Amino acid sequence: MKDMIKDLSKDIWNVPNALTMLRLALVPVFIVVYMTGHPYWALAVYVLASLTDALDGYLARSRNQITGFGKLMDPLADKLMVISALVCHHLNGVIPLSAIVIVAVKECIMIVGGLCLLNRGLVVYSNIVGKTATVFFVLTMVAGFFHKELAAAGFPLDTILLWCSVTLSVTALIVYVFWTVKQLDLMKGKKS
Repeated sequence: MKDMIKDLSKDIWNVPNALTMLRLALVPVFIVVYMTGHPYWALAVYVLASLTDALDGYLARSRNQITGFGKLMDPLADKLMVISALVCHHLNGVIPLSAIVIVAVKECIMIVGGLCLLNRGLVVYSNIVGKTATVFFVLTMVAGFFHKELAAAGFPLDTILLWCSVTLSVTALIVYVFWTVKQLDLMKGKKS
């Protein structure tokens, strides 16, 4: 475990990781701005956080600055922002509680499972299905800021995007489970 933590803290100071840390810092800013009745400022904070997500991934790959810290903290920052936005939208009557419960249970399974696997020396990184779910959640949250206008137009785009996002999120969990089982089997095979 000490070696894993040491590896995660190696080469932590770079621009992509700084952007990830900025995104983590924007989570409470988003919540405060949203809950104090400034939805369009909250939208701006959310869009800024989403842009940092896209930018940090691009910079990490293009500059060959992919680190263990970034692989672990980038998805965590995404999860915290998405869940914060879901809860804020729910409190504003935009998102049903059932969607939040499904996503929260999935994320708890991912976090607990990820920590257990980390203890075994295995880091669970985001996959294409999880990244696609994140993109859909970003679109869902942005559309949620226009819930009343979309409902008045008779086209609940935010609701359609929400359930696509939830479905992709659960699918990502299933993919992670299969990947994890495969990795654990490989680890078991190496020990034999």
